[in-house]
This record gives sequence, structure tokens and C-alpha cells, in this order.
Amino acid sequence: MATLTCPHCAAEVRADDLICFTCGANLPRPGREDDTPAASTVMQEFLRPEDHGGPISSAVLRLSFPTGNVEVPAGTTVLLGRDPAESLVAAAFAQYENVSRRHATVAVDDAGHASIRDENSTNGTFVNGDRVLPGISVRLADGDVVRLAADVSADVVLPRQQPDPASLSRPDQY
Repeated sequence: MATLTCPHCAAEVRADDLICFTCGANLPRPGREDDTPAASTVMQEFLRPEDHGGPISSAVLRLSFPTGNVEVPAGTTVLLGRDPAESLVAAAFAQYENVSRRHATVAVDDAGHASIRDENSTNGTFVNGDRVLPGISVRLADGDVVRLAADVSADVVLPRQQPDPASLSRPDQY
């Protein structure tokens, strides 16, 4: 099978992908050459390196669920839930009726910092056993465990980030 690549950034993509998960570009669909090209996605228009002052981190958050991995590149968000009209990864949760249709949103900013926000789910979102309050973003780190409802858990894999200089402090000198 031939390797498919994104026509915008040359990242490897799967034949059934609708968008490139590296740059956010809409991917061409086979057999639809006569259609007009799709407009740029919001991500392509908003997250151009020249517009935000630097390159986007290459960090990718991976959530390892029992049904498969969900990967979130830097500069993007992914809705976790059972509604295929809302979530690109709905198939991963189709068998879990206790996962809400719009359960939680995972985001990775341009610097590679990851967070999760509960979207008013019925059965809750948890990080390391602690419930995430609806609408409140909670920072994720490598090694955390995310749980949706009672029984859908994922290990968080996130490349180690350089410490934010603003968070570093110097011990008081006497």
C-alpha cells in the first residue's frame, strides 16, 4: 500500500482521514476531483507560524484508550464523545453508553501544554481519580490517567516539555 501524505505539510496521513492531524488541512477525497477545493480550516488560517511569533511545538498528546489511541497535535483540540457529528474520534467510544455524546475536550496549545475540560458530561471526567469540574480546564502531564465516566480510562503520553521560565524561581540568597 502506498504511503499517503498531506499536500500541505507532507505529513503521513491515512486514506480515510478527512483532515491532516499535523497541520489541520482538509485532505482531498478520492474520486471527487471535479469538486471545488475545500476552504482553509480555521486552524490553518489562525495558526500560521508567522502570525503567532514562532513555530508550533511538535509535541503530540497521546491518550491510550482500550479501543485505540487518540492523538492530539500541538495547536489543536479534540472533542471526546460518542456523537460522530461532533467528535472525530467518536468510534473509540461507540460501545460505551455511559460516555456522553459531547463528553470532554482535550487541547494542546502551541507550546505543547495539554489540558482537558469536561463538557457537562453526565457521568464525569476524571484525572488521576479527581473529578474535573464542568467547564474548567485541568492541565495534563505525561503519566496521568484520564477516565471518562466509570470505566473508560486512558494513559496520557506527552513528550517532556522544557520548563516555563516564568514558573522557575531562584532560592532566596542571604
